[in-house]
Amino acid sequence: MSSATRISAARIAGLVDGFDRDPAYAGLATALTHLVGDGRIGLGTRLPSERELTDALGVSRTTVTRAYAVLRETGYAEARVGAGTFTRVPGGLARAHDRALMPRAGDHDAIDLNCSAASAPPGIAEAYAAAATDLPAYLGGHGYFPAGLPRLQAEVAAAYEARGLPTEPDQVLITPGALAATAVVAQAYSAPGDRVLVESPVYPNATLAIRHTGARLVPAAVDPGGWDLDAVAATARHTAPRLAYLIPDFQNPTGHLMTDDQRAQLATALRRTRTRAVVDEAHQGLALDGQQMPAPFAAHAPDTVTVGSASKTFWGGLRLGWIRAPRGEEQRITEARVGLDLGAPVLEQLVLAHLLAAERDGAGAVVEAHRSRLREQRSALIDAVQELLPSWRFHRPGGGLALWCQLPPDAPGAGSSGTALADEAERHGVIVAPGPTFAAEGGLDRFVRIPWTRPPHELRLAVERLAAAWAVVCSRRPGATPARGRVMVA
Repeated sequence: MSSATRISAARIAGLVDGFDRDPAYAGLATALTHLVGDGRIGLGTRLPSERELTDALGVSRTTVTRAYAVLRETGYAEARVGAGTFTRVPGGLARAHDRALMPRAGDHDAIDLNCSAASAPPGIAEAYAAAATDLPAYLGGHGYFPAGLPRLQAEVAAAYEARGLPTEPDQVLITPGALAATAVVAQAYSAPGDRVLVESPVYPNATLAIRHTGARLVPAAVDPGGWDLDAVAATARHTAPRLAYLIPDFQNPTGHLMTDDQRAQLATALRRTRTRAVVDEAHQGLALDGQQMPAPFAAHAPDTVTVGSASKTFWGGLRLGWIRAPRGEEQRITEARVGLDLGAPVLEQLVLAHLLAAERDGAGAVVEAHRSRLREQRSALIDAVQELLPSWRFHRPGGGLALWCQLPPDAPGAGSSGTALADEAERHGVIVAPGPTFAAEGGLDRFVRIPWTRPPHELRLAVERLAAAWAVVCSRRPGATPARGRVMVA
């Protein structure tokens, strides 16, 4: 049995350190359940024997025996005769996937790197439990909060205040995710035929939401080395866009971080063309190197509409985002919003309010635990790509969730491109998004995005499979089967 399918008792002891011991077996079972659920103990992993874990934890054998029994009863482990106890999830692996993201036969056996989103960090389940105790106070009302729960609006506003951007709670509109927020803003500020400047490469689901208003996209290139702000300013002068959709914080997919000076320069250029910035801060909370983050873009351009998200900083399953409106624009955005939906779920808003309050008060460790895990996964991915695909080039991001890899321009083989690689990679059991997926108006077929959102051993295996797929692509003769596109990325 390979080492990737085992976990040592010492490793588990470190992961469950500080588990609730009243009673100890229940606390241990809960801690192990969370570790399996969030991927820190992979599915199908052999757990240490009861004796080994008893010695490592310094507890009674009965404690471990009962904890393992709870795992089996709740569907998070199974006993295999003569082999030991192995992790699983209730309902099997398919429960973790959705057909819109993974719609093809055999996908459930693949390593999914099409979706740049991590599993929930420790502390999310506890936040749900705390929110559930608050929920009865809201059940006597109709449950619709088009602007969001006042409690959550205040927490989001406080987070902006802490970053040096004065914000009143009524400037905050809570939405079902950052993508929904982008759709609301596009509805509020653009009309059919309007031009909207967008970065390229760019998060594709956002540009799709903008296109739905009938707006015309004007691409501005983000190079492998970063933004060419003089070129962006020239594009804005020549096209006079109504809006500019920007991702200055660990840009998706390149991972670049715009400096304060660059933000000030770009804000000045947009002001001259009367272009309103729509800034996506979905990755803003994912600084992985302890660096000081630049001021929010809105600090340089007060008319900026800012979009935020809980999905990347906390967990995608929360499905919550927000809009920070410029002062005086709140009603305009709210009116656009009610034409799309009437509010976000109350329970999830309470969960996020708990999480933000804990982080603000210094009592929360959810975000730092999340960053710590992402740092480890980033290192594992970078090491694997440098070792197994040394001809690929990439910028090492200081945060965010993915590598934007440039394939060698002189690679042999017919169609040795990101699209061909993604297609061949599926046959090798790994799913990635090629560069054209992120292109605003075509191109970028010498790139591929690889997120570091899976456990280290999966990332290593995924790169091994990518290397094998790349070797096939580079040896291919003309007449290869055309690649198939994915429904979406995340």
